[in-house]
Amino acid sequence: MKTKLSMLLTVLALCRVFAQDTEQKKPKMDFYFNPSLNVGFNINKKNESSHSQYIEPKPLFGKFTYGMTAIGGYHFLPNFAIGTGFKYSFAQDNYHLIYWVIQPKIIFSPGDRPFFIDLNYGKQLNRSAVSDTEFWGGKIGMQVSYSKRLSQEGGLVFESHHLKNGDNGAFIGLSYGITIFSNKNYTGYGID
Repeated sequence: MKTKLSMLLTVLALCRVFAQDTEQKKPKMDFYFNPSLNVGFNINKKNESSHSQYIEPKPLFGKFTYGMTAIGGYHFLPNFAIGTGFKYSFAQDNYHLIYWVIQPKIIFSPGDRPFFIDLNYGKQLNRSAVSDTEFWGGKIGMQVSYSKRLSQEGGLVFESHHLKNGDNGAFIGLSYGITIFSNKNYTGYGID
């Protein structure tokens, strides 16, 4: 009788040790899609008033830029996700830049109100008045859960666009978007 009781207690103890506690696991979005809008101010804007007698080309990047981004990705680690997609950026009249973007995402405190940092690299896809443009950027922001599979997000955007002719632009701006994800239990709305 004592051996059966000790064996039962041992099995229960082992079950407790090797059991996975679902409450302590950090949630993941799994697959996600993130469309967003952004507007930025050029902090690298050169003074256009020149005292030269020669006609100088107008710089590509004006005071402001705006754009749209659409990123699809996978959140496979609790604090890391990676995505890819497209970015449209308007620099000035007749300069419409379309980029292919790679975006690693670092997520702090995943769940209902995660804080995140996006790192971006993009290479121009289309032929425009300029070609072979690339950009590096980052976004710091927060997501706020809205429903089982939807979050809103806002953030501060930093971008640096590089052209072959040296007419570069550095922008700081704001971004707003939504994130649609496949894991309905990522936020508190999804827990049944």
